[in-house]
Amino acid sequence: MAKITYIEHNGREHVVEVANGLTVMEGARDNNIPGIEADCGGACACSTCHVYVDPAWVGKLPPKEDMEEDMLDFAYEPNPERSRLTCQLKVSDALDGLVVQMPEKQI
Repeated sequence: MAKITYIEHNGREHVVEVANGLTVMEGARDNNIPGIEADCGGACACSTCHVYVDPAWVGKLPPKEDMEEDMLDFAYEPNPERSRLTCQLKVSDALDGLVVQMPEKQI
């Protein structure tokens, strides 16, 4: 179980516990966190679960695979270093304390 902080674009924070084995996207969906739409349901076929990872966490996450890199091209204002798709981030104890911020909108 990992405690993850989701920060809406307006600054509102949601701190929730997400079970190991789920994705960061599923944690948002299951806890009704606004700002992560997840239109494709986690298939890495859209960019509507795009977030900006807190700078302190960028180097702690697994690298982006090619498919995620390609989908981020369609995200709203992607940041080459901080942007991730939450459907590609599998929750484990190692993600305890992760902080992600939603963009102004999902496209």
